[in-house]
Amino acid sequence: MRPMELFLQFFPNFLLIFCRISSFLITAPVFSTRNVPATFKIGLAFFISLIAFALVGLKQPTEIDGLYFLQVLKEVLIGLLIGFAAYMFFTAVQIAGSFIDMQMGFAIANMIDPMTGASSPLMGNFKFMLAMLLFLSFNGHHYLIQAIVESYQWAPLDSVLFARLYDGSISTFLVETFAKVFAIAFQMSAPIVVALFLADIGLGILAKTAPQFNIFVVGLPLKIMLGLVLLLLMVTSFQGIFSGLFARMLESLQNLLRLLV
Repeated sequence: MRPMELFLQFFPNFLLIFCRISSFLITAPVFSTRNVPATFKIGLAFFISLIAFALVGLKQPTEIDGLYFLQVLKEVLIGLLIGFAAYMFFTAVQIAGSFIDMQMGFAIANMIDPMTGASSPLMGNFKFMLAMLLFLSFNGHHYLIQAIVESYQWAPLDSVLFARLYDGSISTFLVETFAKVFAIAFQMSAPIVVALFLADIGLGILAKTAPQFNIFVVGLPLKIMLGLVLLLLMVTSFQGIFSGLFARMLESLQNLLRLLV
């Protein structure tokens, strides 16, 4: 069989693979950032799809019939699930930043999140940029591409995603992952939040013992300075914190792929 005839025979498989990978790039961290051009995302999805097609797309041809559109929907959902599961761990950084902002007094000032275009807290945006830089320095984007390509070993083109959605295992996994992300965010922000809470207690005691002090004028700059000093002291530990966060993210992706078998 000629190469062109072989490609046309398995072209529906390539379309299914392209649907999964392109939907993954829409929600995955780093790749889904609004600063990344859409043409780059499409080109990257196309070339990754070619690599995956050469690995798994030539096993069994797929016919274009009524069920083919359900297969397209299934592949899109798988790509969105994998990308969203990875993206949730990056939201832990922003949740932790919002906790810190509420204690420091920065909750009233927000910045534009480069990933979603929505407003986000100052400290959350700062930590998010650090997390993104560390993620790229750890070659995390390579692991994400490896994860989506290796997902066909766990969830091939004939996987049973709709059965997993029906029995509730996927929804249970997403709820448990969100609870885990919220706990990680609270642990990341706990040192600064607790220190600023103790500062609030000290300012309250000062307001009772020395009423002539204007606590609203003194307290806000004091809490901002204390929060920035504590954040400066914690910068050295961010590498270990974020590396543990990324390790949990990859572990969560593996657990998700096991559910799709």
